[in-house]
Amino acid sequence: MAVYVDNAMIPFHGLAMNHMLADSSEELLAMATKIGVEHKWLQYEGTHREHFDISAERRALALAFGAISITYRESGRITYRRRQVMLRAAE
Repeated sequence: MAVYVDNAMIPFHGLAMNHMLADSSEELLAMATKIGVEHKWLQYEGTHREHFDISAERRALALAFGAISITYRESGRITYRRRQVMLRAAE
C-alpha cells in the first residue's frame, strides 16, 4: 500500500497544485493529517477518483513522509486501475 503525489503543477490562485492519491482511503487521510491538509478538502470521496489537490509545498512534505512521486500520466493509470478493482468488487 502507498500514497502517491503527481507532478501536475496545475496553476491555481498563484499556487502550483498537484494530486495526492493512495491505495486506500485510510492511507490517504493519514497522509493528509501528517501534512496539514484538512479532510474536508477530499475530492470524490469513496470513488476511484478519490484524491486531494495539494500545493507544491505540501507535495514536498508528503514526499518527506514517504509518499511516492509519480507523473500526472501515472496518476491516471492508478485511478483507472482503482476503477477496475472497484467494478470487480461490485460484481
